[in-house]
Amino acid sequence: MSADEDTLSPPEDLLVKARKQAEILAGALPFLRRYTGDTIVVKYGGHAMGDGELSEAFGHDIALLKLVGVNPIIVHGGGPQINAMLKRLDITSEFVEGLRVTDAAMVDVIEMVLSGSVNKQVAALVNGAGALAVGISGKDGGLIRAKRLLKQVRDPATGVERTVDLGFVGTPDRVDARVLYALLGSGLIPVIAPIGVGEGGETYNINADTAAGAIAGATQASRLLMLTDVPGVLDENRRLIPELTAEEAVRRIEAGQITGGMIPKVETCLAAVRDGAKAAVILDGRVPHACLLELFTHAGPGTLIRGT
Repeated sequence: MSADEDTLSPPEDLLVKARKQAEILAGALPFLRRYTGDTIVVKYGGHAMGDGELSEAFGHDIALLKLVGVNPIIVHGGGPQINAMLKRLDITSEFVEGLRVTDAAMVDVIEMVLSGSVNKQVAALVNGAGALAVGISGKDGGLIRAKRLLKQVRDPATGVERTVDLGFVGTPDRVDARVLYALLGSGLIPVIAPIGVGEGGETYNINADTAAGAIAGATQASRLLMLTDVPGVLDENRRLIPELTAEEAVRRIEAGQITGGMIPKVETCLAAVRDGAKAAVILDGRVPHACLLELFTHAGPGTLIRGT
């Protein structure tokens, strides 16, 4: 080999890196085949949404899913952004078991934040990565028909339950997925703000987890991926539980092994699976490329919940 030929040879460290990348692609191939043409609903929020590097990686991951033939749908939250705007407007929030009591004036602010700045920022993450995302809310095309959520609250002192009207806080009554199929069929990625419309045209603020679960069920999604700020469902020794059947999840809730804020997340997954999603995963959105790790490797980082 001449000196000139030797200088054209790639350095050994680049060859090692290239081989590693090729191995990763080869290992992902069976998973790529598995999800080609499938719908994946991703609930995007928490720390992953507030961290610049994680946000950029999320946008690229969603774009990659579309590129390899998966149909992703994003449902996003926006609690911190809502809090910041309400503070600027000197509006005080009251919470009942984690749900914001919402009057008519407040729901206008919430819609402005979620359907406006936050929705377009999330869509921009995906568009910036080379895919085509379109931001909508659950009001567009009648996507999410909602009804008022009446919360049953138990007085810790007396144990007596009472019904609390949270105002314009809603829960999905039905999801008309035609607008989503139209967007997906045109090669677009729907980015959905969790705002619903009532029978009388009133606007409802909907918990993003709940909205994502309802959309996953209505679209018969292969996976609902719920990005959270915890590793997943933990056992009594604080170890991650990789997989649960619906029956096992219910049993752990009844036994007090699943507690606190994890209960509504698991219940959302159970509802999604019951309504038609093939499986739901609670996973740590603070892990870079969490969605890709869950879908395209054997070592998914979260807890998968399936019907059987």
